[in-house]
Amino acid sequence: MNKLSRNWRIFVIHHSHTDIGYTERQERIEQYHVDFIRQAVKISKEVRSGKRDEWKGFKWTCETFWAVERFLGEASDEEKSDFAEAIRQGDIELSGTYLNMTELADEDLLRSIHSKAAAYGRSIGCPVDSAMTADINGYSWGYAKSLLDAGVQHLFSCIHTHHGMFALGRKQIPFWWETPGGEKLLVWNGEHYMFGNELGFCPDAVGSYMIRDEFYTPAIVNNREEIMETRIDRYLSKLEEEGYPYDFIPVMISGLATDNGAPNGDIALAIQKWNQEHGDKVQIEMSTLSHFFSHLKEQTVEIPVYRGDWPDWWSDGVGSTPMYTQIFKDAQRALRKVKRLDPQQQIISQQELSDIEHQLVMYAEHTWGFHASVGSPWEWNVQMLEVRKMAYAANASRLAHSALDKVRNAQEGSLLHPGRAFRYRVANTEPNPSKQYAEFGWDGFENERFKDGLEVVDEQSGQVVPHQAGIQNVTIEVELQPGEHKEYTLRPAKTSKAKTTSNLKLVGADTVYDMEDMYSSGSAKDAVVMSEQSAESPYVKIRWGEEGILSWVNKETGEELIRKDQKHGAFTPVYEITPTDGPATPASIYAVRSRMGRNRKGLNVERSAGRLVKAKAISNGPLFGVVELQFESRGMSCYSVYLKLYAASSRVDAAVRFHKDSVWEPENVYISMPFTSGASDDETLWLDKAGAPLRPWVDQLPGTLLDYYCIQEGLAYVGKNASLMVATPDTPLVQLGALEHGKRMLHTQQNADTEKHLYIWAMSNYWETNFKATLGGFYEFRYVIEWNKDIHTPEQAIGQCRAMSSGFTVWRVKPALS
Repeated sequence: MNKLSRNWRIFVIHHSHTDIGYTERQERIEQYHVDFIRQAVKISKEVRSGKRDEWKGFKWTCETFWAVERFLGEASDEEKSDFAEAIRQGDIELSGTYLNMTELADEDLLRSIHSKAAAYGRSIGCPVDSAMTADINGYSWGYAKSLLDAGVQHLFSCIHTHHGMFALGRKQIPFWWETPGGEKLLVWNGEHYMFGNELGFCPDAVGSYMIRDEFYTPAIVNNREEIMETRIDRYLSKLEEEGYPYDFIPVMISGLATDNGAPNGDIALAIQKWNQEHGDKVQIEMSTLSHFFSHLKEQTVEIPVYRGDWPDWWSDGVGSTPMYTQIFKDAQRALRKVKRLDPQQQIISQQELSDIEHQLVMYAEHTWGFHASVGSPWEWNVQMLEVRKMAYAANASRLAHSALDKVRNAQEGSLLHPGRAFRYRVANTEPNPSKQYAEFGWDGFENERFKDGLEVVDEQSGQVVPHQAGIQNVTIEVELQPGEHKEYTLRPAKTSKAKTTSNLKLVGADTVYDMEDMYSSGSAKDAVVMSEQSAESPYVKIRWGEEGILSWVNKETGEELIRKDQKHGAFTPVYEITPTDGPATPASIYAVRSRMGRNRKGLNVERSAGRLVKAKAISNGPLFGVVELQFESRGMSCYSVYLKLYAASSRVDAAVRFHKDSVWEPENVYISMPFTSGASDDETLWLDKAGAPLRPWVDQLPGTLLDYYCIQEGLAYVGKNASLMVATPDTPLVQLGALEHGKRMLHTQQNADTEKHLYIWAMSNYWETNFKATLGGFYEFRYVIEWNKDIHTPEQAIGQCRAMSSGFTVWRVKPALS
């Protein structure tokens, strides 16, 4: 300790990192964490009774309230009482976080889960003012507000820099995190969540992960005290050398050399022994989060304030299970519809809502599979835990849609019975006015009712409204205010299905339409004019070539909505694969991934763009026309983009359908989105993040991720004269940083000339441990693009993204009472 220039104090915060499914089966992890609380309560009682004086000073922090909730669900009355008393005595502490989450969780879900610890704390007379997270290294901007709304004033972030990085350019530093509304959360930007183990504080649980030195450090060593003295001296000396402003540090510690580790009373014993020998120079104490933050706020060093988003490097796991992420997002939207259709919970109980939220949370939690998922994808635990993880999304979907069915049934819904009326209700469950398209469907055996055609009648006005019939459905355009609903009735009607050849349309007898018409036909029967090279509605003209969609012209203004600096056409697939060194084996598969760092690909990555090979008209009618663009792409046996152009709306729906090959090597699939509002020099890109619209590369903390973001329902280019919105209901990851392998930049390192192109990052299997190893399968990802001269604010634009992503809620209802 001779090298240190100041006396130090170390706060040791003892916890168990919660990884649900990384080291064991999910239900086994639950059993572990319930028992950890029992063990911590027992240690507390034995210390206070004098039975274990050698453990005096023991403290335990419940990293997640999920573990507490599981414990309370099965504990006896005596155990509950003992647990509450240990909290009141300060031996055990509650953290205000529920689980370590990805950014999939929306604002509603964050608000709900962060209220749980606070509510329990109030019930036992111990308000929860502090929270911690471990492993994850970022949060949506709204995360801070959801904690503050729950009464949590402090957040301790234990970042993990594997394929990630800490914010602000340095660790072990506090800052005030300002919310969009101007409130402030005090954050400690900390070390890895088991750094105390590396410093040697825990007997039989030593490690070397962030610290690499001359010591051989398996968990159990004979020279722990030597390691402890050497590493503490070196670490504190390094802090002094780097200008660290305080004379104290906090470190997190696990009771075992593993995630999901048990409490360990011998940590207190090791600390007592250290203080007897070295306490005059470096005093160590076990601490709670709240106690540490109280000490921090007593300091005179000014704490900086930062405002903005904190993008999480680890939310990319959602792209390794794209189908189930799509199901999760749909279930989350269904839950929002339930809450807005039944705001007073007269139909769906709080317990039913909580059951849905539980399934959503368990999927959105950050653990994305068993630790051997990539290297040994055939292992039983890998297969079992993968299915269990995916089941959370499936169960959330089942419960959310069952609840939505229950609400609709209670609100005049009509189930299957003879003579069922063709009457439908359309409701706007979003908080913004919206003009959308509603689809009314029926069962196959009912097709005979409309064999000669149909009419759609607006019950309120009694007017027949324009429609376009499909095989077993009909589509109309509807405009609704927030919370408004309308009813429509279908009735048979005689319509002509004859088609007459046109004297003006330049399509030959071979049905190939590869010329531009010289004259307009003047017919209003079809919404869209389609050829081999283009599709055109009254609002847009889209042209394509071998490289994909290269032109998207707003016909009202003549402005081009594809960026001039685009690298790939709109919706063109970009495929990447990083080959292994030699044959694909568990060792080579692991090795090639472990070298990727923050690039998510190797230096030898092979990148290719899809090639458009065929355009095909699918359908046409008075409301819309659909064209299919077929691409050839490496990594996929087929890839098609279906564009739906509307006759009465500046909107195009796109469906990307493909069959992904099963590949073990690390790969990425991107979908190009090179759009602009039409005035690229006078527009701002906004993303829909949980809790707040934000400007990427602007509204975020210094030193945070620039390459990609996990968004909610879409993005928008907002300009003074018009805005362009892209709804992304199925794929939450968007890529802005360069696709090329290279040195990654952090926020504040970019400049005005830094290259920025927008892609949907649809899928990836690059991680070397717990991602799903193969992305093979059939997929359809949906997008909605709308441009609007009446939308000028990010709130309006993102609100429209959410409305388009959610769509109107439609259900078949009983006949109106006469």
